[in-house]
Amino acid sequence: MNRDYWDQEGFDGFEGDCNDFAEPGGKSALRAATKGNPRNLSCPRCKGRNLLTSADKARGYVCDGCADRAERGCD
Repeated sequence: MNRDYWDQEGFDGFEGDCNDFAEPGGKSALRAATKGNPRNLSCPRCKGRNLLTSADKARGYVCDGCADRAERGCD
């Protein structure tokens, strides 16, 4: 295992267990909302409210809608 990867800032212990994803096995990279990680932050791109968790923000993510538009080249 490349320790440099695991030692990067923002790494939260995720090592392949998909239980922390909002849609395990789905297309979203967003993390699941929990009591300790609520979905209460705005998307930095569209400014939509309550779309991201603090774990999503720490990874520099945008909401699923913005990510989908960017992947289609509509951004």
